[in-house]
Amino acid sequence: MDLRVIGCHGGETPRHRTSAFVLNDRVAIDAGSLTSGLELRAQCALEAVLVSHAHLDHIRDLATIADNRAQNGCPPLILAGTKETIDLLKKHFFNNKLWPDFSRIPSPAKPTIKYLPLKPEVPVKIAGLTVRAILVNHTIETCAFVIEGKDGAIAYSGDTGPTKRLWEVLNATPNLRAMLMEVSFPNSEQRVAKLSGHHTPQTLEADMRKYKNSKELATLLYHIKPVFQAEVERECAKLKGLNLTVLRLGEHYIL
Repeated sequence: MDLRVIGCHGGETPRHRTSAFVLNDRVAIDAGSLTSGLELRAQCALEAVLVSHAHLDHIRDLATIADNRAQNGCPPLILAGTKETIDLLKKHFFNNKLWPDFSRIPSPAKPTIKYLPLKPEVPVKIAGLTVRAILVNHTIETCAFVIEGKDGAIAYSGDTGPTKRLWEVLNATPNLRAMLMEVSFPNSEQRVAKLSGHHTPQTLEADMRKYKNSKELATLLYHIKPVFQAEVERECAKLKGLNLTVLRLGEHYIL
């Protein structure tokens, strides 16, 4: 599986972009920086976006990629997420107030976007990959994704603090090649992390121990808040028995 890091931070500056990843040049995971980080041709090549939840740093560039694709006459872009996430996008985002309803533009018969509701833990085929949404613990309904291709599976945590069901599913997932895992705040900000539904290095370590082979699992860390980048990296470097890598913009992995 081909993974490109478009955005991997928990905030934005000229050197940081919010969550967006692309698999096999066809499927995006979240949309925090799909247009700020992708050339127009790559935007038009996408077939679907897996939307973990409706917080702005994960959906913002759905607005501009819809606009760009409408102007280029692209096929409909599938937005896949839980029913609650899709309902939030319809009501609060593509609502003809905050942004045009691109599910009816240029016409209801030929829309720019199409919604695909995902039932938790029910596999769905999307652009040649098998996708399962797994509910995790955040401040609004949020899902992780387990994504399986011909060469194995990868997982994406979504925004989450300590959780349980995800690890049960991953322990039963054969040939798990890598895990994209959020960690947002340093240990000194544990109270804020708990209130906002995010990990610190200490809660990350405890959660990762729930996976049967955490020492071997390639764990790619994302969503660090820019102001805490150095501190979180130092604390994660001290964690023993885990295979952790902090993601950087523009990186490319074959998994």
